[in-house]
Amino acid sequence: KDLLLNRYAHIADGIAVLFHPYVEGVIHELYDQTVLPIAHNLSRREPGADYALEEIPATARERIVGPYEKLNWDGRKMRSVSAVLFDDLARPAGMMCINFNIAVFDEMRGALDILLQGAGMRPQPDELFRDDWQERINLFLHGWLRERGASLN
Repeated sequence: KDLLLNRYAHIADGIAVLFHPYVEGVIHELYDQTVLPIAHNLSRREPGADYALEEIPATARERIVGPYEKLNWDGRKMRSVSAVLFDDLARPAGMMCINFNIAVFDEMRGALDILLQGAGMRPQPDELFRDDWQERINLFLHGWLRERGASLN
């Protein structure tokens, strides 16, 4: 446990600080299948709690697992990635899991969809833009560029 904490806990802490308040960093000790102290604990798990990680030998060969989705205790969607942590003899000793709360971004996407789709949008009234030569040039130019896969930038 000391090896994992001394060698890897500051990495989990750094990631959690960088992406605060949306990310937690969890280190799992593989020998006794427990959770070590958690950086920015979103999952409300306690250090020392049992956490049975299955398929460790297969995971150790891959070194990185994910990203994959999980559901947090409060029903929020989390996106996670796990990395195998090794001891001095290159044996799997633990796993660092970075769990990212993406629920807030789903909510933002919903709000953006409403704004971008434009509730109650109607076609542009011809009578307002019939004599607007700038609008006609813009429509023609951008249509022409779009057909050719080009842009003004």
